[in-house]
Amino acid sequence: MYEYVIVGGGSAGCTLAHRLTEDDDVEVLLLEAGEPASDNEAVKDPSRVWELMESELDWAFKTEPQAQMHDRRIDWPRGKALGGSSMINGMAYIRGHPDDYDTWAELGNDGWSYDDLLPYFKRSENFQARGEMAYHGTDGPLSITRGDNPDDLTPSEFSEQLIEAAQEAGMERNLDFNGEQQAGVGWYHSTMQDGERHSAAKAFIEPVLDRPNLTVETGAHVTELTFEGDRATGAVYESDGQEHEVTVAEGGEVVMAAGAIQSPQLLLLSGIGPADHLEDHGIDVRADLPGVGRNLQDHLRVNVAYETTEDITPRDPEDQPETGPRYDRVLTGAFERSSADLPAPDIQYGLSAGLDPENPTEGFSIAALPLRPSSRGRITLASTDPYEDPIIDPQLLTTEKDRADIVTAIRRARRIAQADALDDVRGEEVRPGPDVQSDEEIFAYCGEIAESGYHPVGTCKMGDDELAVVDDELRVHGVEGLRVIDASIMPNLISGNTNAPTIAIAEKGADLLKEAR
Repeated sequence: MYEYVIVGGGSAGCTLAHRLTEDDDVEVLLLEAGEPASDNEAVKDPSRVWELMESELDWAFKTEPQAQMHDRRIDWPRGKALGGSSMINGMAYIRGHPDDYDTWAELGNDGWSYDDLLPYFKRSENFQARGEMAYHGTDGPLSITRGDNPDDLTPSEFSEQLIEAAQEAGMERNLDFNGEQQAGVGWYHSTMQDGERHSAAKAFIEPVLDRPNLTVETGAHVTELTFEGDRATGAVYESDGQEHEVTVAEGGEVVMAAGAIQSPQLLLLSGIGPADHLEDHGIDVRADLPGVGRNLQDHLRVNVAYETTEDITPRDPEDQPETGPRYDRVLTGAFERSSADLPAPDIQYGLSAGLDPENPTEGFSIAALPLRPSSRGRITLASTDPYEDPIIDPQLLTTEKDRADIVTAIRRARRIAQADALDDVRGEEVRPGPDVQSDEEIFAYCGEIAESGYHPVGTCKMGDDELAVVDDELRVHGVEGLRVIDASIMPNLISGNTNAPTIAIAEKGADLLKEAR
């Protein structure tokens, strides 16, 4: 019998398990379908991040064909390991803009403004870089470094040229995207420690595995939630071919922390979701919540790429890992407003050596992510088999705004790439190519090459409207003893990478659970 059963051992689940077991009297079970992988060399080595996609540590989801993207099925990587997607992501630690969270609060979600969440961001941090410490914490479990931290990596001269090019294009130099302002160009903060990945598993779980009140079950695929009347009572999971059922103690709670794809999938399988969809699959309706699986949002990533006229390799060849150059090919970033009247940046950039992950020693590229998608997609069941991937249809680029934004992102990325600061190294434009100039040509190019930004959110949104799944204490509407605490509760996608806000959501969620207890 446990006070809390947490379904999903990703960034949110690991954080929750750590915080809840700080109380010796609270028994917690953390269930994760994947296995521990912190000792995997490709996980530890930041320069090998690209090897992890479609590996055994990746659920390797794919979307439905996207009509605005030449009917392509888009890869949606999600981490399948203790630590979840923090095991395979690019390690960028970006909180987003204060306006993101103030908007959540304005939608009626009390306690979710930026000022409300800042203490939770700080609480998780062990900040290693120099910066304005009013915005950072140094006593948390999660190590955060900056790209120019000499203890980890020394940036290459070319990375500095990329920053100068962005400054020439009108951006200020900014060494702290998580500080006083987000806009500007500089080095990303990263979840790294001593030059290696510092995942949620490494930070929040491995140091406390000896707590007698924490049980971690890996290789545990949850197939359904259990109920007694309107109250969630536990979960059924399979491990090593055996079925197990676990029950929470009286007054305990079940916490969904399986992420924006699998949290709604398991709710649907358990009878919580749109009644018509559940009935189509022969599932008894426990709670008719039309919003389960709806409101799906993600960033799209597109890039421009150029050949170089001289060697910009950041290290001597004998110092480089066999898989390519160091991690500084993804450390340099920027945020900017495409229009001065916007309340927050609406484009994020990654500026790096290398044409792409497969060509890391040739050329350079500037990736751009429009940050305010208005398209909304949906997660639905393919069948009642809990091992079959759900149907993922993000409806990408289906609004006029999103189509215009992605064209603008390419034009502004080109503006940086064509700055005088890069004249001595810039060769021919490889992508989109000099012949691609009109809005129509640029959009066609984007449809051919755009990829997920790996930031899916929103499918169990927080609020009190007809599509809301949880309230502002993250309790599932119409069901007792059940909460969702992960990226799926975001009403709107934030301005940047989603690992940092997911951890902050879990930090606050742990407090909500403690207060309720």
